[in-house]
Amino acid sequence: METHKPAPQHALRTSQHTALAVLGVCFTLSVLGRGLQESFTVFLLPISQSFGWNRGDVVSIYSLTALCVGLASPLVGRLFDRSGPRAVFVAGVALLGGAFLAAGHAQKLWQFQLSIGVGLGFGIACIGNVPNSILLGRWFGKRLPTAMAVVYSATGAGVLVMLPIAQILIDHLGWRGAYQAFGWMVLALLPPLLILPWRRFAGGSTHLEKSDAQGLADQSWTLWTAMQHHAFWALFSTFFFTAIGMYAISPQVVAYLIDAGFPPLTSATAWGFSGVVLLFGMLGVSWLDGIIGRRPSILFSYTLSIIGIVMLWLLQWYPNYWMLTGFVVCFGSMIGSRGPLLTATAMKIFRGERVGTIYGAITIGSGLGSAFGSWSGGLLHDWTQSYNPLIAFALISVLLGMIPFLVVPALRR
Repeated sequence: METHKPAPQHALRTSQHTALAVLGVCFTLSVLGRGLQESFTVFLLPISQSFGWNRGDVVSIYSLTALCVGLASPLVGRLFDRSGPRAVFVAGVALLGGAFLAAGHAQKLWQFQLSIGVGLGFGIACIGNVPNSILLGRWFGKRLPTAMAVVYSATGAGVLVMLPIAQILIDHLGWRGAYQAFGWMVLALLPPLLILPWRRFAGGSTHLEKSDAQGLADQSWTLWTAMQHHAFWALFSTFFFTAIGMYAISPQVVAYLIDAGFPPLTSATAWGFSGVVLLFGMLGVSWLDGIIGRRPSILFSYTLSIIGIVMLWLLQWYPNYWMLTGFVVCFGSMIGSRGPLLTATAMKIFRGERVGTIYGAITIGSGLGSAFGSWSGGLLHDWTQSYNPLIAFALISVLLGMIPFLVVPALRR
Protein backbone atom coordinates (compact mmCIF):
# COMPACT_ATOMS: atom_id res chain seq x y z
CA MET A 1 0.00 0.00 0.00
CA GLU A 2 1.48 3.31 -1.08
CA THR A 3 2.00 5.92 1.60
CA HIS A 4 2.68 9.60 1.23
CA LYS A 5 6.03 10.58 2.57
CA PRO A 6 6.33 13.89 4.38
CA ALA A 7 7.93 16.73 2.49
CA PRO A 8 11.68 16.97 2.92
CA GLN A 9 12.62 19.18 5.84
CA HIS A 10 14.77 21.44 3.68
CA ALA A 11 11.85 22.03 1.30
CA LEU A 12 9.67 23.05 4.24
CA ARG A 13 12.34 25.42 5.51
CA THR A 14 12.72 26.91 2.04
CA SER A 15 8.97 27.48 1.89
CA GLN A 16 8.99 29.14 5.30
CA HIS A 17 11.88 31.39 4.32
CA THR A 18 10.07 32.38 1.13
CA ALA A 19 6.93 33.15 3.13
CA LEU A 20 8.93 35.44 5.40
CA ALA A 21 10.51 37.09 2.36
CA VAL A 22 7.05 37.74 0.90
CA LEU A 23 5.94 39.17 4.24
CA GLY A 24 9.03 41.39 4.31
CA VAL A 25 8.38 42.72 0.81
CA CYS A 26 4.71 43.44 1.59
CA PHE A 27 5.62 45.15 4.85
CA THR A 28 8.33 47.29 3.23
CA LEU A 29 6.04 48.43 0.42
CA SER A 30 3.28 49.19 2.93
CA VAL A 31 5.69 51.25 5.06
CA LEU A 32 6.59 53.18 1.93
CA GLY A 33 3.01 53.71 0.76
CA ARG A 34 1.37 54.55 4.08
CA GLY A 35 4.34 56.58 5.26
CA LEU A 36 4.28 58.71 2.11
CA GLN A 37 0.50 59.12 2.38
CA GLU A 38 0.67 60.26 6.01
CA SER A 39 3.64 62.54 5.27
CA PHE A 40 1.08 64.95 3.85
CA THR A 41 0.40 66.09 7.42
CA VAL A 42 3.96 67.51 7.45
CA PHE A 43 3.55 69.18 4.05
CA LEU A 44 0.13 70.63 4.95
CA LEU A 45 1.34 73.75 6.75
CA PRO A 46 4.13 74.82 4.35
CA ILE A 47 1.87 74.29 1.32
CA SER A 48 -0.96 76.21 3.00
CA GLN A 49 1.37 79.08 3.90
CA SER A 50 2.92 79.12 0.43
CA PHE A 51 -0.41 79.54 -1.36
CA GLY A 52 -2.61 81.05 1.38
CA TRP A 53 -5.16 78.23 1.22
CA ASN A 54 -7.47 77.42 4.15
CA ARG A 55 -7.46 74.09 5.92
CA GLY A 56 -10.48 72.73 4.07
CA ASP A 57 -8.83 73.29 0.69
CA VAL A 58 -5.56 71.66 1.69
CA VAL A 59 -7.21 68.72 3.47
CA SER A 60 -9.18 68.07 0.26
CA ILE A 61 -5.92 66.81 -1.28
CA TYR A 62 -5.50 64.26 1.52
CA SER A 63 -9.17 63.30 1.24
CA LEU A 64 -8.85 62.71 -2.50
CA THR A 65 -5.85 60.45 -1.91
CA ALA A 66 -7.89 58.29 0.46
CA LEU A 67 -10.84 58.27 -1.95
CA CYS A 68 -8.69 57.13 -4.87
CA VAL A 69 -7.13 54.38 -2.77
CA GLY A 70 -10.61 53.01 -2.19
CA LEU A 71 -11.91 53.46 -5.74
CA ALA A 72 -8.80 51.87 -7.22
CA SER A 73 -8.98 48.80 -4.97
CA PRO A 74 -11.29 46.63 -7.12
CA LEU A 75 -9.28 47.55 -10.21
CA VAL A 76 -6.08 46.59 -8.42
CA GLY A 77 -7.67 43.34 -7.26
CA ARG A 78 -8.75 42.56 -10.81
CA LEU A 79 -5.29 43.36 -12.17
CA PHE A 80 -3.74 41.10 -9.53
CA ASP A 81 -6.11 38.25 -10.44
CA ARG A 82 -5.21 38.60 -14.13
CA SER A 83 -1.54 39.68 -14.19
CA GLY A 84 -0.06 38.74 -10.84
CA PRO A 85 1.86 40.68 -8.17
CA ARG A 86 4.80 41.90 -10.25
CA ALA A 87 2.69 44.04 -12.58
CA VAL A 88 0.69 45.48 -9.68
CA PHE A 89 3.59 46.36 -7.39
CA VAL A 90 5.80 47.78 -10.15
CA ALA A 91 2.93 49.95 -11.42
CA GLY A 92 2.34 51.20 -7.88
CA VAL A 93 5.94 52.24 -7.28
CA ALA A 94 6.10 53.96 -10.68
CA LEU A 95 2.91 55.90 -9.90
CA LEU A 96 4.21 56.95 -6.49
CA GLY A 97 7.47 58.29 -7.91
CA GLY A 98 5.76 60.13 -10.74
CA ALA A 99 3.18 61.65 -8.38
CA PHE A 100 5.81 63.21 -6.13
CA LEU A 101 7.90 64.51 -9.02
CA ALA A 102 4.78 66.17 -10.47
CA ALA A 103 3.77 67.62 -7.08
CA GLY A 104 7.18 69.28 -6.79
CA HIS A 105 6.18 71.51 -9.72
CA ALA A 106 2.51 72.08 -8.80
CA GLN A 107 1.20 75.66 -8.77
CA LYS A 108 -2.58 75.19 -8.52
CA LEU A 109 -4.82 73.27 -6.15
CA TRP A 110 -6.09 71.03 -8.94
CA GLN A 111 -2.50 70.08 -9.78
CA PHE A 112 -1.96 68.86 -6.21
CA GLN A 113 -5.28 67.04 -6.35
CA LEU A 114 -4.26 65.33 -9.57
CA SER A 115 -0.74 64.35 -8.46
CA ILE A 116 -0.94 63.77 -4.70
CA GLY A 117 -4.66 62.99 -4.78
CA VAL A 118 -5.19 60.78 -7.82
CA GLY A 119 -1.66 59.65 -8.70
CA LEU A 120 -0.54 58.92 -5.16
CA GLY A 121 -3.89 57.31 -4.30
CA PHE A 122 -3.74 54.84 -7.18
CA GLY A 123 -0.08 54.12 -6.45
CA ILE A 124 -0.78 53.36 -2.79
CA ALA A 125 -3.65 51.06 -3.79
CA CYS A 126 -1.23 49.08 -5.98
CA ILE A 127 1.17 48.39 -3.09
CA GLY A 128 -1.45 48.33 -0.34
CA ASN A 129 -3.68 45.94 1.54
CA VAL A 130 -5.57 44.42 -1.39
CA PRO A 131 -2.59 42.92 -3.28
CA ASN A 132 -0.79 42.20 0.00
CA SER A 133 -3.70 40.23 1.45
CA ILE A 134 -4.11 38.12 -1.69
CA LEU A 135 -0.40 37.35 -1.91
CA LEU A 136 0.01 36.61 1.80
CA GLY A 137 -3.07 34.39 1.76
CA ARG A 138 -1.19 32.04 -0.55
CA TRP A 139 1.59 31.64 2.01
CA PHE A 140 0.04 31.92 5.46
CA GLY A 141 -3.36 30.21 5.25
CA LYS A 142 -5.05 30.33 8.67
CA ARG A 143 -2.22 32.53 9.94
CA LEU A 144 -3.25 35.28 7.53
CA PRO A 145 -4.65 37.54 10.32
CA THR A 146 -1.25 37.57 12.04
CA ALA A 147 0.59 38.20 8.76
CA MET A 148 -1.83 41.00 7.87
CA ALA A 149 -1.45 42.48 11.36
CA VAL A 150 2.26 42.86 10.64
CA VAL A 151 1.53 44.50 7.29
CA TYR A 152 -1.20 46.77 8.72
CA SER A 153 1.27 47.92 11.37
CA ALA A 154 3.18 49.51 8.49
CA THR A 155 0.97 52.54 9.06
CA GLY A 156 2.68 53.14 12.37
CA ALA A 157 6.12 52.26 11.06
CA GLY A 158 5.59 54.54 8.07
CA VAL A 159 4.66 57.44 10.34
CA LEU A 160 7.74 56.89 12.50
CA VAL A 161 10.08 56.65 9.52
CA MET A 162 8.70 58.90 6.80
CA LEU A 163 7.40 61.90 8.78
CA PRO A 164 10.77 62.81 10.33
CA ILE A 165 12.42 62.30 6.92
CA ALA A 166 9.82 64.58 5.34
CA GLN A 167 10.41 67.29 7.95
CA ILE A 168 14.19 67.10 7.55
CA LEU A 169 13.89 67.35 3.76
CA ILE A 170 11.52 70.32 4.02
CA ASP A 171 13.89 72.10 6.43
CA HIS A 172 16.83 71.67 4.07
CA LEU A 173 15.25 71.67 0.60
CA GLY A 174 11.86 73.31 1.02
CA TRP A 175 8.60 71.48 0.38
CA ARG A 176 9.14 71.39 -3.40
CA GLY A 177 12.62 69.96 -3.02
CA ALA A 178 11.30 67.41 -0.52
CA TYR A 179 8.67 66.22 -2.99
CA GLN A 180 11.33 65.91 -5.70
CA ALA A 181 13.60 63.95 -3.36
CA PHE A 182 10.75 61.58 -2.46
CA GLY A 183 9.99 61.05 -6.15
CA TRP A 184 13.51 60.06 -7.11
CA MET A 185 13.92 57.95 -3.95
CA VAL A 186 10.83 55.92 -4.83
CA LEU A 187 11.78 55.47 -8.49
CA ALA A 188 15.18 54.18 -7.38
CA LEU A 189 13.36 51.16 -5.92
CA LEU A 190 12.14 49.98 -9.33
CA PRO A 191 15.29 48.06 -10.42
CA PRO A 192 15.54 45.91 -7.26
CA LEU A 193 11.77 45.41 -7.32
CA LEU A 194 11.89 44.11 -10.89
CA ILE A 195 14.46 41.41 -10.16
CA LEU A 196 12.61 39.81 -7.25
CA PRO A 197 11.47 36.19 -7.87
CA TRP A 198 7.84 37.12 -8.46
CA ARG A 199 6.93 33.81 -10.11
CA ARG A 200 8.00 32.01 -6.95
CA PHE A 201 6.22 34.55 -4.74
CA ALA A 202 2.99 34.24 -6.75
CA GLY A 203 3.02 30.43 -6.64
CA GLY A 204 2.20 30.18 -2.95
CA SER A 205 3.19 27.56 -0.41
CA THR A 206 2.78 23.87 -1.09
CA HIS A 207 3.08 23.15 2.63
CA LEU A 208 -0.09 24.72 3.98
CA GLU A 209 -2.15 22.49 6.19
CA LYS A 210 -4.89 20.55 4.46
CA SER A 211 -7.54 22.63 6.21
CA ASP A 212 -5.87 25.78 4.92
CA ALA A 213 -5.86 24.47 1.38
CA GLN A 214 -9.53 23.59 1.64
CA GLY A 215 -10.20 27.07 2.91
CA LEU A 216 -8.65 28.49 -0.23
CA ALA A 217 -10.69 26.31 -2.59
CA ASP A 218 -12.61 28.10 -5.32
CA GLN A 219 -16.22 28.65 -4.26
CA SER A 220 -17.22 30.15 -7.64
CA TRP A 221 -17.92 33.60 -6.23
CA THR A 222 -18.14 36.49 -8.68
CA LEU A 223 -18.36 40.16 -7.82
CA TRP A 224 -22.04 40.16 -8.78
CA THR A 225 -22.97 37.16 -6.61
CA ALA A 226 -20.88 38.52 -3.74
CA MET A 227 -22.71 41.86 -3.91
CA GLN A 228 -25.99 39.99 -3.45
CA HIS A 229 -24.78 38.53 -0.14
CA HIS A 230 -25.43 40.45 3.07
CA ALA A 231 -21.87 39.85 4.31
CA PHE A 232 -20.48 41.94 1.44
CA TRP A 233 -22.42 45.04 2.46
CA ALA A 234 -21.89 44.40 6.16
CA LEU A 235 -18.10 44.40 5.67
CA PHE A 236 -18.37 47.38 3.32
CA SER A 237 -20.29 49.42 5.91
CA THR A 238 -17.88 48.42 8.68
CA PHE A 239 -14.94 49.64 6.61
CA PHE A 240 -16.84 52.80 5.64
CA PHE A 241 -18.07 54.02 9.03
CA THR A 242 -14.94 53.00 10.93
CA ALA A 243 -12.74 54.87 8.46
CA ILE A 244 -14.91 57.97 8.84
CA GLY A 245 -14.44 57.91 12.61
CA MET A 246 -10.70 57.33 12.46
CA TYR A 247 -9.86 59.81 9.71
CA ALA A 248 -12.17 62.57 10.94
CA ILE A 249 -9.82 62.80 13.92
CA SER A 250 -6.36 61.70 12.73
CA PRO A 251 -5.38 64.61 10.41
CA GLN A 252 -6.20 67.19 13.10
CA VAL A 253 -4.90 65.51 16.25
CA VAL A 254 -1.69 67.55 16.46
CA ALA A 255 -3.54 70.83 15.94
CA TYR A 256 -6.12 69.83 18.56
CA LEU A 257 -3.44 69.00 21.13
CA ILE A 258 -1.70 72.32 20.52
CA ASP A 259 -5.00 74.16 21.00
CA ALA A 260 -5.55 72.17 24.19
CA GLY A 261 -2.33 73.64 25.61
CA PHE A 262 0.39 71.11 24.80
CA PRO A 263 3.64 72.37 23.22
CA PRO A 264 3.89 71.70 19.45
CA LEU A 265 6.83 69.31 19.81
CA THR A 266 5.07 67.38 22.57
CA SER A 267 1.90 67.19 20.46
CA ALA A 268 3.72 65.92 17.38
CA THR A 269 5.81 63.46 19.40
CA ALA A 270 2.78 62.10 21.26
CA TRP A 271 0.86 61.46 18.07
CA GLY A 272 3.96 60.05 16.42
CA PHE A 273 4.16 57.55 19.28
CA SER A 274 0.87 56.13 18.02
CA GLY A 275 3.02 54.44 15.40
CA VAL A 276 4.65 52.41 18.18
CA VAL A 277 1.49 51.40 20.03
CA LEU A 278 -0.22 50.58 16.73
CA LEU A 279 2.09 47.60 16.23
CA PHE A 280 1.13 46.20 19.64
CA GLY A 281 -2.53 46.90 18.98
CA MET A 282 -2.44 45.07 15.64
CA LEU A 283 -0.69 42.01 17.01
CA GLY A 284 -2.70 42.07 20.24
CA VAL A 285 -6.08 42.02 18.53
CA SER A 286 -4.92 39.26 16.14
CA TRP A 287 -3.66 37.29 19.16
CA LEU A 288 -7.03 37.72 20.87
CA ASP A 289 -8.69 36.38 17.72
CA GLY A 290 -7.06 33.01 18.39
CA ILE A 291 -7.96 33.10 22.10
CA ILE A 292 -11.51 34.46 22.41
CA GLY A 293 -12.68 34.44 18.78
CA ARG A 294 -13.07 37.00 16.01
CA ARG A 295 -16.27 38.79 16.99
CA PRO A 296 -15.28 39.42 20.66
CA SER A 297 -11.83 40.58 19.54
CA ILE A 298 -13.27 43.09 17.09
CA LEU A 299 -15.81 44.38 19.62
CA PHE A 300 -13.01 44.79 22.17
CA SER A 301 -11.03 46.88 19.67
CA TYR A 302 -14.05 49.12 19.08
CA THR A 303 -14.46 49.58 22.83
CA LEU A 304 -10.88 50.82 23.14
CA SER A 305 -11.38 53.19 20.18
CA ILE A 306 -14.46 54.68 21.85
CA ILE A 307 -12.61 55.12 25.15
CA GLY A 308 -9.80 56.86 23.27
CA ILE A 309 -12.21 59.30 21.57
CA VAL A 310 -13.77 60.17 24.94
CA MET A 311 -10.29 60.81 26.39
CA LEU A 312 -9.49 63.10 23.46
CA TRP A 313 -12.65 65.07 24.17
CA LEU A 314 -11.74 65.37 27.87
CA LEU A 315 -8.24 66.66 27.08
CA GLN A 316 -9.55 70.16 26.40
CA TRP A 317 -10.53 70.41 30.07
CA TYR A 318 -7.92 68.10 31.57
CA PRO A 319 -4.74 68.62 29.50
CA ASN A 320 -2.53 66.31 31.53
CA TYR A 321 -0.06 63.70 30.36
CA TRP A 322 -1.99 60.79 31.86
CA MET A 323 -5.04 61.60 29.76
CA LEU A 324 -2.86 62.20 26.71
CA THR A 325 -1.13 58.85 27.17
CA GLY A 326 -4.48 57.11 27.57
CA PHE A 327 -5.76 58.63 24.34
CA VAL A 328 -2.65 57.67 22.35
CA VAL A 329 -2.69 54.11 23.72
CA CYS A 330 -6.43 53.47 23.30
CA PHE A 331 -7.11 55.33 20.06
CA GLY A 332 -3.68 55.08 18.42
CA SER A 333 -3.25 51.36 19.03
CA MET A 334 -6.63 50.57 17.47
CA ILE A 335 -6.28 52.54 14.21
CA GLY A 336 -6.62 49.83 11.62
CA SER A 337 -6.41 47.06 14.24
CA ARG A 338 -9.61 45.52 12.89
CA GLY A 339 -8.26 45.49 9.34
CA PRO A 340 -6.43 42.14 9.46
CA LEU A 341 -9.46 40.37 10.92
CA LEU A 342 -11.85 41.99 8.46
CA THR A 343 -9.51 41.00 5.63
CA ALA A 344 -9.36 37.38 6.81
CA THR A 345 -13.15 37.32 7.22
CA ALA A 346 -13.74 38.59 3.70
CA MET A 347 -11.26 36.17 2.15
CA LYS A 348 -12.78 33.26 4.05
CA ILE A 349 -16.36 34.05 3.00
CA PHE A 350 -15.62 35.00 -0.63
CA ARG A 351 -12.68 32.70 -1.35
CA GLY A 352 -12.02 31.75 -4.93
CA GLU A 353 -10.33 32.93 -8.09
CA ARG A 354 -11.97 36.37 -7.95
CA VAL A 355 -11.29 37.07 -4.29
CA GLY A 356 -9.01 39.97 -5.25
CA THR A 357 -11.73 41.75 -7.19
CA ILE A 358 -14.32 41.11 -4.47
CA TYR A 359 -12.10 42.18 -1.59
CA GLY A 360 -11.03 45.24 -3.56
CA ALA A 361 -14.68 46.21 -4.02
CA ILE A 362 -15.33 45.81 -0.29
CA THR A 363 -12.42 48.06 0.59
CA ILE A 364 -13.94 50.86 -1.48
CA GLY A 365 -15.82 51.45 1.77
CA SER A 366 -12.56 52.22 3.55
CA GLY A 367 -11.44 54.65 0.87
CA LEU A 368 -14.79 56.43 0.77
CA GLY A 369 -14.90 56.61 4.57
CA SER A 370 -11.34 57.90 4.86
CA ALA A 371 -11.98 60.61 2.27
CA PHE A 372 -15.36 61.62 3.67
CA GLY A 373 -14.13 61.55 7.26
CA SER A 374 -11.04 63.72 6.73
CA TRP A 375 -12.92 66.14 4.45
CA SER A 376 -15.90 66.42 6.82
CA GLY A 377 -13.59 66.86 9.79
CA GLY A 378 -11.92 69.84 8.14
CA LEU A 379 -15.27 71.38 7.20
CA LEU A 380 -16.75 70.86 10.67
CA HIS A 381 -13.80 72.64 12.25
CA ASP A 382 -13.94 75.50 9.75
CA TRP A 383 -17.72 75.92 10.18
CA THR A 384 -17.90 75.69 13.97
CA GLN A 385 -14.38 76.79 15.01
CA SER A 386 -14.63 73.97 17.56
CA TYR A 387 -13.49 70.38 17.78
CA ASN A 388 -16.49 69.13 19.76
CA PRO A 389 -18.81 68.56 16.75
CA LEU A 390 -15.93 66.79 15.01
CA ILE A 391 -15.33 64.48 17.98
CA ALA A 392 -19.06 63.71 18.29
CA PHE A 393 -19.21 62.95 14.56
CA ALA A 394 -16.26 60.56 14.88
CA LEU A 395 -17.75 58.81 17.91
CA ILE A 396 -21.09 58.19 16.17
CA SER A 397 -19.30 56.89 13.08
CA VAL A 398 -17.26 54.38 15.09
CA LEU A 399 -20.42 53.15 16.81
CA LEU A 400 -22.06 52.65 13.40
CA GLY A 401 -19.00 50.73 12.23
CA MET A 402 -19.37 48.32 15.14
CA ILE A 403 -23.07 47.55 14.59
CA PRO A 404 -22.66 44.93 11.79
CA PHE A 405 -20.75 42.69 14.19
CA LEU A 406 -23.67 42.90 16.60
CA VAL A 407 -26.53 42.19 14.19
CA VAL A 408 -25.30 40.57 10.92
CA PRO A 409 -25.46 36.74 11.11
CA ALA A 410 -22.42 36.06 8.89
CA LEU A 411 -20.24 38.30 11.08
CA ARG A 412 -21.60 37.07 14.41
CA ARG A 413 -20.40 33.52 13.81
